[in-house]
Amino acid sequence: MTETDREEALLDVRGVRKSFPSGGRAVTVLDGIDLRIEAGRLTMLKGRSGSGKTTLLNLLGGLDRPSEGEVRFRGRPFHRWTDKQLTRVRRREIGFIFQSFALLPLLTAWENVELSLRMAGIPRAEWSGRVARCLELVGLTKRALHRPSELSGGEQQRVAIAKAIAHRPHLLLADEPTAELDTLMAARVMDVFRTIIEAEGIAVCMTTHDSELWEAADVVYEMVDGRIAAG
Repeated sequence: MTETDREEALLDVRGVRKSFPSGGRAVTVLDGIDLRIEAGRLTMLKGRSGSGKTTLLNLLGGLDRPSEGEVRFRGRPFHRWTDKQLTRVRRREIGFIFQSFALLPLLTAWENVELSLRMAGIPRAEWSGRVARCLELVGLTKRALHRPSELSGGEQQRVAIAKAIAHRPHLLLADEPTAELDTLMAARVMDVFRTIIEAEGIAVCMTTHDSELWEAADVVYEMVDGRIAAG
């Protein structure tokens, strides 16, 4: 792989290590990670609990910094940026999805998605059209006025996806997005990821330990004890 090829990656990780202090010593959670994420592709980080998947995802999204190594997003050095710079990029260019859905219970699906546009500073004139588009992409147009308590777990996760892509991010990061869903709903969420990748040209990177989902990915990195497994 040439240097030019690496520079074309949406997100490029080189030699990343992450350690945390514990009991007077440093515990290494990530130990020499190299990977790349490209636009328009679904990348999965697979591995058992404790393998370092979530820690790596946090570094990819600028929620944390590596102890060593580089994390470059669209050619820019995340690992050197200030908290203010990282916050600005997260709001405008990255979307996040969590296991807990992170929806406000008193707001409808429409209002939850609209809130993300408000927080990203998107002009109000664009809200209605964009909310409608995102709910259409995740197949929830007819459920737009329902609150989270009136939606199934799978529907709530699809609202969370619509909310995460509303501001047109380049990268969508999802931490075990199907962990709380049954097999049928998990498959539906994966179909939604495929739809938004094709429609929006977005890159999706998700963590999972569910072997039934691995075949849906374009690229799979297996993590074992803080490293990317060979092969």
